[in-house]
Amino acid sequence: MSRLITNARIVTADEIVVGTVEIREHAIADVQPGRSMLPQAENWEGDYLLPGLVELHTDNLEKHLEPRPGVRWPAMSALLTHDAQISTAGITTVLDAMGVGDFDARSVRATGLRDTAAALGQARTQRLLRAEHLLHMRCELACDNMLEVVEPFLDDPSVRLVSLMDHTPGQRQWMDIERFRVYTQRNQRWSDEYLAQVVRERQDMQARNAQRNRSGLLECCRARAIPLASHDDTVIEHIHEAVEAGISISEFPTTLAAAQAARTHGMGIVMGAPNLVRRSSHSGNVSALDLAHGNLLDCLSSDYVPHALLHGAFLLRDQAGWGMPRAISTVTRTPARMVGLEDRGEIAPGQRADLLRVRETRPVGTDEIVPVPLGTWREAQRIA
Repeated sequence: MSRLITNARIVTADEIVVGTVEIREHAIADVQPGRSMLPQAENWEGDYLLPGLVELHTDNLEKHLEPRPGVRWPAMSALLTHDAQISTAGITTVLDAMGVGDFDARSVRATGLRDTAAALGQARTQRLLRAEHLLHMRCELACDNMLEVVEPFLDDPSVRLVSLMDHTPGQRQWMDIERFRVYTQRNQRWSDEYLAQVVRERQDMQARNAQRNRSGLLECCRARAIPLASHDDTVIEHIHEAVEAGISISEFPTTLAAAQAARTHGMGIVMGAPNLVRRSSHSGNVSALDLAHGNLLDCLSSDYVPHALLHGAFLLRDQAGWGMPRAISTVTRTPARMVGLEDRGEIAPGQRADLLRVRETRPVGTDEIVPVPLGTWREAQRIA
């Protein structure tokens, strides 16, 4: 039994084709230019036909686990809400970012990992999920028990990416402690005395743990051939350190110099799509649009807003002047290949029928085009 979709603007890896896609079982069987006259062909009326989006790093699940500061939500309920939201945003494959280790022992990252993983396992077994959920383990190197907590997860085949993070004041994104103070006071409203205490405690923890945890984590991941990302690279030395360790992805470089060094060394560069949508980083880092103009961007992540992934790809076309196939690849084929997923991310024969129908709109009073997901299919089954 086959399905025909016609009169669609099909975005392949190389071009846009107004044509017809044939789907058999769960895969794409054929892609042809031109409109089919067969009565069973579905007329998409010139809408875009894209591959289902592939998300490598989203904190969206954590937002549902803690919908208000200090409010914890049941893990299964949070997971299903998150799943529905990303599916309607066009995401068919998601690497849920699971924080391992946190400076605050009461945080959702510090206390919610096991419950969330259990809910995810149960939801997969009972076929409750729309999108395919894989795991991205975000490992805070400074934290006391990070390595002991993450190691049991690393034999799970759904773990497709591990990132090495260090959010200690004085390190990476927060090398300038004054920036850390301004950002924290805006979000936490701590007193100056308490902030100074927090800085001292976190720096002491980092001195105790970071090198030990880094070495142990690298050894564990190499033994299992898990792709690695370096998080918040800020200076050239961070890139050199990553390359020496065999890390292939620079995730959210915070400066132009770090991004340029990552490109020089052949690392994949991931930036946040919200940075593109807002035209700037919310924490004062380098602009994703500036990196796009400089050919220093390979992949987008929705980070904390699921719809930003699709919106950001269209902004690469409209604001950075990229061709549509290249722009769409940043949210489909490129992230899939970065983590070893060869069967999706492209409209081509033999690929999974993970599909997305998109129509453009122009909000009243603006000149900007916004993409609207009208339908999402995973392995030929509609999920949104």
